[in-house]
Amino acid sequence: MLNRKYNSNFGWDEHRQLVVAKDVVWNSHKEASQFRHRSFLYYDQLAAIYAKDKATGKDAQTTATIIEEIDAKDVA
Repeated sequence: MLNRKYNSNFGWDEHRQLVVAKDVVWNSHKEASQFRHRSFLYYDQLAAIYAKDKATGKDAQTTATIIEEIDAKDVA
C-alpha cells in the first residue's frame, strides 16, 4: 500500500480500487481487516492532493504513532 500503494504483503487492485492480500496476511494484521473489502474510489486523486503534505522535524509523527497514542489513552 505504501510505495504509494505497496507495503509488506499488501497490494493494490487497480481495477477494483482496493487493498489485496492473501488470507494469511489479513489474519495476521487484524487492525487492517476493516479495509479488506472496502474500495477506495478516489485514492489516486487524494494521493495527488495530499502525498506531498508530510510533517517533518523533531515533533513529526506518523499516523501509526498517533493511533498508538490514542489507543494507549483509551486503555488508561
